[in-house]
Amino acid sequence: MPRRPRLSLPGIAQHVVQRGNNRQTTFAADDDYAFYRECLMDAANKYGCDVHAYVLMTNHVHLLVTPARPDAVSRMMQSIGSRFGR
Repeated sequence: MPRRPRLSLPGIAQHVVQRGNNRQTTFAADDDYAFYRECLMDAANKYGCDVHAYVLMTNHVHLLVTPARPDAVSRMMQSIGSRFGR
């Protein structure tokens, strides 16, 4: 069964959780955390998301973001996933 479309309203803050594959470790070294923050800030600026808070855990991430456009959060997360996942 396909996933339901996410509701994303411009100007409304959203709590986003991103987990590693099978909850495996995502950040193994300090450089991993720094690179993820760089990816996050670049994508947030590019796609119009205000990042209010973030928590980078060893196997997942919590973000509090407010999008400027309906597709901003999904585009931001796609960009982070493709850049950081490499």
